[in-house]
Amino acid sequence: MNDPAVAAFWELAGAPAVTARHLAAQLGGDGRSVPCLGLLDGTPMSYWEVYRADLDPLARCYPARPQDTGIHLLIGRAADRGRGLGGTLIRAVADLVLDHRPGCGRVVAEPDLRNTPSVAAFLAAGFRLSAEAEVPGKRAALMIRDRALRHLL
Repeated sequence: MNDPAVAAFWELAGAPAVTARHLAAQLGGDGRSVPCLGLLDGTPMSYWEVYRADLDPLARCYPARPQDTGIHLLIGRAADRGRGLGGTLIRAVADLVLDHRPGCGRVVAEPDLRNTPSVAAFLAAGFRLSAEAEVPGKRAALMIRDRALRHLL
């Protein structure tokens, strides 16, 4: 979280206790958001949050549908960024969501518009830019991957 490229968008830089509080809130919460750690060859390289977007404050910022599922991600190590891994990982996680949540009709994300590598990775993963939205703390690119279009993209 202290890498400048990550800290600029996640706002969790600082002592390990800052990240620990963020994780504790999710792990001790109601299950609407699940934190995940991504490994590459056994080495931690990404952090994910899979959450019920329709039950999240985000739902007030776009026309949410029942069981919309959102994803947040970061690729932590600079060596893992800019290699095309983001799009591949996002596609894989979105597929897992759609495979394991049959009531979910679409997967959504809302990266900061200034985070062009993230927006590009979502596009590479078959998401479409639906709109720009004002969400707490940022102007976001509302990205959507529809179940109905899953096998076409």
